[in-house]
Amino acid sequence: MNAGVILQLLLIVASGGLAVFCVALARRLRRLNDLENGLGGAIAVMVAEVDRLEQAIRNARAEAASASDSLAEQIDLARKERALWDLHQTMGEAVNFAPRSNARTSRRLRKRVPETADA
Repeated sequence: MNAGVILQLLLIVASGGLAVFCVALARRLRRLNDLENGLGGAIAVMVAEVDRLEQAIRNARAEAASASDSLAEQIDLARKERALWDLHQTMGEAVNFAPRSNARTSRRLRKRVPETADA
């Protein structure tokens, strides 16, 4: 046997080994991509969960924006109410410090009942 024949035999053996390796790799890859049991199924479930979570995040952001707008409106309303209350307090103090001209005008007047001529 010369070197050429030996090299050809080694090439045939190596090709057979590579063929066995390729068959084993193809079987593993088929099992890995199986949508029910393999990694393909896990990836499909994860993609569905990511989509669900993204939708939940979008909904939460929309609700937060709505709540923020509502809170801003309530804060503005509270500021206006506080300003009116401060104005009312200031006006009340100004009225309390003003001198009264006639003490009788502040009292409630009673209606006169006409006297009857029976007596």
